[in-house]
Amino acid sequence: MVALISPAITALVARVETELADSHPDIAAIFAGCFRNSLDTSLQSLPDGTTFLATGDIPAMWLRDSAAQVRPYAPLATEDDTIRGMLRGLIRRTVMYVNLDPYANAFNVAPNRNGHQSDQTAMTPWTWERKWELDSLCYPVVLLQDWWEATRDASVFDEEVHRMLRLSVDTMRTEQHHATRSSYRFLRTEHAYPNDNLSHGGSGAPVRDSGMVWVGFRPSDDACTYNFHVPSNMFAAAVLPGLAVLAEEQFGDAQLARDAEQLGNEISTGIEEHAVVDQPGFGRIYAYETDGLGGHVLMDDANVPSLLSIPYLGYRASDDPTYMATRAFALSSANPFYFAGTAAAGVGSAHTPPRHVWPIGLSIQALTAVEGAEAWGLLTTLAATTAGTGLMHESFDVDDPATFTRPWFGWANSLFAETVLRWLP
Repeated sequence: MVALISPAITALVARVETELADSHPDIAAIFAGCFRNSLDTSLQSLPDGTTFLATGDIPAMWLRDSAAQVRPYAPLATEDDTIRGMLRGLIRRTVMYVNLDPYANAFNVAPNRNGHQSDQTAMTPWTWERKWELDSLCYPVVLLQDWWEATRDASVFDEEVHRMLRLSVDTMRTEQHHATRSSYRFLRTEHAYPNDNLSHGGSGAPVRDSGMVWVGFRPSDDACTYNFHVPSNMFAAAVLPGLAVLAEEQFGDAQLARDAEQLGNEISTGIEEHAVVDQPGFGRIYAYETDGLGGHVLMDDANVPSLLSIPYLGYRASDDPTYMATRAFALSSANPFYFAGTAAAGVGSAHTPPRHVWPIGLSIQALTAVEGAEAWGLLTTLAATTAGTGLMHESFDVDDPATFTRPWFGWANSLFAETVLRWLP
């Protein structure tokens, strides 16, 4: 891997460091390392003209992570050909992966059979992991939208992109009726953790069709308890109108545009009818998961899409009453994955040890904050809890930040940088 050299990146880092030197020198000191982390350590420009972007210490490309890792760079594509070329290559590789298998969440750089090849699902040599996560089809749309907003360059919108958009909508349609239309199953027998397997022989717990899309796994890569994962469905409802615009404006595909709009409306209706509950002490809040049969999981997880991230996803505004009540719930001890200690307080995950919060969760809390004071306080906490590494980790102990998981996690670094840029004066 060769570090990407970009004049626009260099100039932006210098500007941030200058602007924060007096008010937030601790944040300024680690911004450059976090901002450049994915470019310097995880990026491969391949002979076929595509870009492979590993998640960090795992040599695979997650559709979710890779799109999120480049979000803070995308605006620079307006002026920087190096960034533009990197993003163009990433779009081409992302599209290739989705068209290869819309159910997979992570892929290999080549058809080398790395990863979880013994999983009982339809693996290919290209597939690192085939956990069906709805956000894996949402983030590529966001990647395309970020590209278009920055460049107004329509040359990437070829028939492979068109095919990906159609396949994404068709896959969501299939999974609206998982029990009767889907062949997706998943079981892991080798090196499996308890949250790696779907119940009922790999098909998941019973659900009733609700308008929402059935999801196998949370964005933490842990199996859902109830398979209508609400934040992922919110993400889909938010991006499908944008997919419809791309279908109409870039491809003249009015039918796909109508299908995407209708699907988004059905998902939104399903969420509001089946995923809102009355929670004592908080009022009406969104559940994290539901089954359409009256069952709900009341919690939040740091991984995005999350309930905390609802405004970031574009589903509801920060001042929406149901979101505000949900946010209060997520950031309280009523959420089983909210932890508070001497070094930090925030949302963790079932994916990591108890009393570990995720920098991703703290960044999302800051990105969705209404007041700058809350956001800068969270950024200060993040800067103070790197255990001297100057980089974000997957999670850390709320009482001892030197106890952490995953020292090299590109998404967390990029999201920290995105948060700094969001709140930069």
